[in-house]
Amino acid sequence: TGAETCIQLVLTTNDPAVPRAIKADAENVLRGLGLPEPKVLIDIHAPPGGVGSSGVGATRIPGIKHIIAIASGKGGVGKSTVAANLAVALQNAGARVGICDCDIYGPSISLMFGSREQPMATEENRILPIEQYGLKLMSMGFLLDDSSPAILRGPMVTRYTQQFLRQVEWGELDVLVLDLPPGTGDIQLTIVQTVALAGAIVVTTPQEVALIDARKAATMFEKVNVPVIGLIENMSYFVSPSDQRRYEIFGSGGGEREAKRLRVPLLGQIPIDIATREAGDRGMPIAAEDPNSVVGAEFNRIARELLAKLN
Repeated sequence: TGAETCIQLVLTTNDPAVPRAIKADAENVLRGLGLPEPKVLIDIHAPPGGVGSSGVGATRIPGIKHIIAIASGKGGVGKSTVAANLAVALQNAGARVGICDCDIYGPSISLMFGSREQPMATEENRILPIEQYGLKLMSMGFLLDDSSPAILRGPMVTRYTQQFLRQVEWGELDVLVLDLPPGTGDIQLTIVQTVALAGAIVVTTPQEVALIDARKAATMFEKVNVPVIGLIENMSYFVSPSDQRRYEIFGSGGGEREAKRLRVPLLGQIPIDIATREAGDRGMPIAAEDPNSVVGAEFNRIARELLAKLN
C-alpha cells in the first residue's frame, strides 16, 4: 500500500527461533529495497508430531506456570461453560487465572463473562487482556460485533491463535485455561505443537455419540505427548425442580466407562441446571454468581483437585 509494505509467509517448522530469524531478515531486505514501513506476517503450519513426539517447538509462555486445554471431540457438549466455570473455580481456590478463547469462529467467552470491551494495545504493540471478576480474558468475541461472523481462512485463524497466546500481556498467572474449538483441526494442532501444555481436560456428555468423539480428542493429545488430565462429564443428569426426581436424560455412566477405557480420572459430573444456564446468559458463570450451588460446588471441588495435581 502507499503507507506500508506487507508480506505474509507460511512456514513449516516447530523451531520458534526460525520464524523470528526469517522475519528479521525479510524486514531488512524490504528496507534495503526502499519499501515503506515493511511488515512481515508469519503463519506456522508445522507438521504434527507422531506417537512419541515431544513437540520440539512447544515452548512456555513467559510468566504462566500451567496451561490447561479444555477440549471436546464435538460441539454442543458445553465445553465453554465448563471452561468458564473451571477458570472461576480455580480463582476461587486462590490461583491467578486467565482464559483464552481459542474458538476463533465461534467465540463464547465474551458473552459468558458479560463483557463488550475492546482490548487496548500497549506502546510495544502487545494486547492488554480484558479483566472481569478478577480473571484475565481474551476472545475474538471482544473484537467482533455480536452479529458479525469471523470469516477467515486457515492461515489467518492460526495467526490470531498465536497472537492471543503470545502477544497478549497475560502477566503472572498460575493457570491459563484454553477454551479450544471442538474437534481435532488446525487450531488444536497449532497449540499442541507450539505451546507447552500442562495437560488437557476432555469434556463429554454421557451418550455414546459424544463419547466416540471425546475418545478421538483424547487420542490426539496422546499422540503429541500432551497428558490427558481427565474427563468431565457435562449434562450428566437433571433434577426436576417440581419433585426433586433425578432424570438421566442422556443416559448414565458413559463418562465413567470412557474414563476407565482411556485410563484417566473422571474429574466430575456436572448436571443440567437452569440456574447455570441463566447465569451464563447474564454474563456471570455460576461458579462466580453462586459458588455454593450444586454446580458451583462441583466446579470448586474439581478446581481444588486440579491445583493439587498441578502443584
